[in-house]
Amino acid sequence: MTAHMRQFGTLLGLILIIVFFTVNLPDTFLTARNLINVSQQISMLAVVAFTMTIVMVMNDFDLSVGSMASLSGIVAAVLFSMGYPIWVGVGGALLAGLVGGLFNGFLVAVIGILPFVATLGTLTIFSGTAFLISDGRTIFGRDIPAGFSGFARSGIPLDTIGLEGLKLPYLTITGVIVLLLVWIILEQMNFGRRLYAIGGNIEATRLSGIKVKRLRMGAFALTGIGAAIAGLMYASRVASANPTQGAGLMLDAIAAVFLGMTMGKEGEPRVLATLVGVLILGILDNGLTQMKVDSYIREILIGAIVIAAVATSALGRRR
Repeated sequence: MTAHMRQFGTLLGLILIIVFFTVNLPDTFLTARNLINVSQQISMLAVVAFTMTIVMVMNDFDLSVGSMASLSGIVAAVLFSMGYPIWVGVGGALLAGLVGGLFNGFLVAVIGILPFVATLGTLTIFSGTAFLISDGRTIFGRDIPAGFSGFARSGIPLDTIGLEGLKLPYLTITGVIVLLLVWIILEQMNFGRRLYAIGGNIEATRLSGIKVKRLRMGAFALTGIGAAIAGLMYASRVASANPTQGAGLMLDAIAAVFLGMTMGKEGEPRVLATLVGVLILGILDNGLTQMKVDSYIREILIGAIVIAAVATSALGRRR
């Protein structure tokens, strides 16, 4: 298998998935309404996956992003229920994500705990904290301001381009903005180049005078903020917050990054490649749901596709 074939195999897989659902769901799948719906559905996963890419370029990862998303949504909802304005609730949630990310970075970069162990521990800490401050209940109803929940239901009207009655959701726009910001950070800034250097050879990077600990903490902080943004998006979309609502984000985000890594010549995470991974997972879920495939079977299929893509890429590099 040539490097060129490996690089575009995952992208070809995405195209084949789209063709499959287009043929089997001709009346509903490839419509503007459904595509907009898909973009909104994957927006929370996209934000987490894009910012997860930042730590994974260093060969680190963060298992706590799902519980951090839940905690951030709870922090905002609790502040709303106490009568604080929207900007305070949103700011409190983002601050929680920043502090949680910095804590992860401190454990990994300064204390020297393996990322798997450190973030597995903080996963339970953040989850327990979410249950503690919410009393284990879902916060909804009058406790959630209409302006906050309305964000997820609003968007830019598309009437001017012939799509009457449809809107480009603000959730989708948020995902695109995060994508652009992460691309700039990783591909256009010295910060991102140094993160790739850490992933290539951390000891050589340290000996060259680069402040590795500070960079790793910064990367984990950005991932924590991304999880907090996703938590806010989810809480806005369902007009509520509960301590478990972000639970599924972590595994899907890591799967999306790994799918994207199969497109790279050296298997490096790239945020635009992560976008392809997110699209594969989101389109699969949407299409299989429309075909009324059982949710457990969907999970099996998605897991098998991730394993097949990564295994094929790995076998190809050995040849």
